[in-house]
Amino acid sequence: MEPSKDISRLIEIMAALRTPVTGCPWDLEQNFSTIKPYTIEEAYEVADAIERSDMDDLCEELGDLLLQVVFHARMAEEAGEFSFEDVVEAITRKMIRRHPHVFDRSDADTPDAVKAQWDDIKAEEKRERAERRAKRALTFGPAATEDFKHGFLGAVHRNQPALTEALKLQSRAAKVGFDWSEAEPILDKIEEEIRELREALREGEQDKVADELGDLIFALVNIGRHVKADPEDALRGTNTKFRRRFSYIETELEKSSQSLEAATLERMEELWQAAKAIEREVGI
Repeated sequence: MEPSKDISRLIEIMAALRTPVTGCPWDLEQNFSTIKPYTIEEAYEVADAIERSDMDDLCEELGDLLLQVVFHARMAEEAGEFSFEDVVEAITRKMIRRHPHVFDRSDADTPDAVKAQWDDIKAEEKRERAERRAKRALTFGPAATEDFKHGFLGAVHRNQPALTEALKLQSRAAKVGFDWSEAEPILDKIEEEIRELREALREGEQDKVADELGDLIFALVNIGRHVKADPEDALRGTNTKFRRRFSYIETELEKSSQSLEAATLERMEELWQAAKAIEREVGI
């Protein structure tokens, strides 16, 4: 089998990998749950390639992400649920429906008007999904609709990074006025959450510590939203900074034939501060 620019070749490859007896043993034993972490990981690797402006990597990572879509679609087809073609039809139908200003007649001719139109169409789609869930419940019972999609916050899916979910929950609630009017009170809330976390730590109750830590992180996400600093991007930037500084520590220790394990905390802190000073000097 030869590589090809035709999507059908990728579908053929996945079908071959999933063919009993002659297929790949690893691919054959996978299911939606076991593949899910790889799907999330590939999406992050796409984001990483974009952040590094590495077009070669981006091309490769987009291929890896596309493979995940084909993999899930193949497993669904085997189960008699849907095929890759159904996935393509569903998204093309959705994009055409949500862009009447492009594919049909519409008065939406500004970004704000398009956004309002998009929200209206999504609301209509949500009502239709609710009707389908109700019909499904009649056939399969109430458990079939237990997908966390009910109520006003139902539009925010749970199957995404917690920081992103928190940001979207807050943004969604803000649409009906459940929000801080300015950033300053959120800082007070953060200080309150820190005090409660300190108290939980003193009490030594692990469940309470985790609960208060979650409240603190949620409040930090909120301040990020108000100052228009995406918390996911902000944390990724800090992660990159931590990697850079820690790599400097490791490199400097190697120069003096020292290992990370043998270095004292004081020495590592000294090198950390040196790395910060270099960053300030070169402007990063």
